[in-house]
Amino acid sequence: MFCLLVAALSLHTQLTNPYLARMLVVVNADSPTSVDLAADYMKKRGTTAKVVVHCQDSSSTAANETIAYPAFRDSVEAPLRAYLIHHPKIDFILLTKGMPIRITGSPGLGINGTQLSLDSYIAALDYGERKDSVKVTLTDSGFAGTAWANRFWNSNERFSHAKFGGYLVTRLDGYAEDDARLLIAWSLAAERERPEGEVLLDSCPSFGYADPKTQPVSIFTGPPDPKAGVKSVNELPYNTYNADMERAEELLSQRKLPVDLDKTDTFLAGSDLMGYCSWGSNDSHFDPANYKKLRFAPGGIAETAVSTSARTFLPTTGGQSLIADLVAQRATGVKGYCDEPLLQAIASPSILFDRYTRGWTLAESYYAASRFVGWQDIVVGDPICQPYGR
Repeated sequence: MFCLLVAALSLHTQLTNPYLARMLVVVNADSPTSVDLAADYMKKRGTTAKVVVHCQDSSSTAANETIAYPAFRDSVEAPLRAYLIHHPKIDFILLTKGMPIRITGSPGLGINGTQLSLDSYIAALDYGERKDSVKVTLTDSGFAGTAWANRFWNSNERFSHAKFGGYLVTRLDGYAEDDARLLIAWSLAAERERPEGEVLLDSCPSFGYADPKTQPVSIFTGPPDPKAGVKSVNELPYNTYNADMERAEELLSQRKLPVDLDKTDTFLAGSDLMGYCSWGSNDSHFDPANYKKLRFAPGGIAETAVSTSARTFLPTTGGQSLIADLVAQRATGVKGYCDEPLLQAIASPSILFDRYTRGWTLAESYYAASRFVGWQDIVVGDPICQPYGR
């Protein structure tokens, strides 16, 4: 009788979890890794909604991490749209290792209008059909890209597809299947323990500091106007990101949460972290050994201002620092970029850590802090992880 009661209570908890009815898992049937991870997540979270697709297995080779748009359109986008049109209450979409990370030849979005993150493309699936969507051209010297202005940016209202359009898309990924699987374990563990770790904000003094009161910088200098057509956005000055870390420190300190803003030249390590933000390998005093020493408490999340931090989720050498290392070092969530995003695409630390520590889900926190969708962004972690939800 006791076992039946425990089972009944567990089932009741699963069915009444408000996020489960809003969750969808995408499974690549041609990837054993994707199939196994999806099954593990769905069993432990108690959710059943899934879409099965057939495409190249990104867990097998680096070449398979990139998919051509026609193949994506037919094998992934078509079945996904077919499901979503009949399930309008879906807000969160979870991908698993084995799904490609990058699309080439995508019409009208990405670098030079052709290359972008598969995850971020899905996040903006219906933006082109909404009259209130604003397309943005991101420019820098010798660089141009096209994305959508994120309608959920800096929102103080919790996310719903019905209100904001698009979807909150994350993935379970890492160097190996075991790394990706641990993301599930850390997420569940975070909901059983009271968060006590600090947030480490490691700024880079050589970039200078703007006024923290001006942070976070808006997407546009004026209000968005869908009738104005495509709007151009230039690269942000580097001192604004340091200032955004300062603003994050102010917000968390006001609420008596443990936070450490470092303004020295030392690139710090840290342990039992609930939050982490730095310039990664772009820091003029980057220390690869200390980067590899970073360790996270269950539920700990991270962001680094690194252009190609999610260029691969397979073992590699050289290049900029990778978020896959942070996953291996027990981060429960982290955001990266499959190709150059420009600085304004990096998640705002003041928004990210403010929303997360107020009890928002991992996915809501990252997307509220991100200015664009249909761009280079990749968010890793269980989308409904919510350690501060109590």
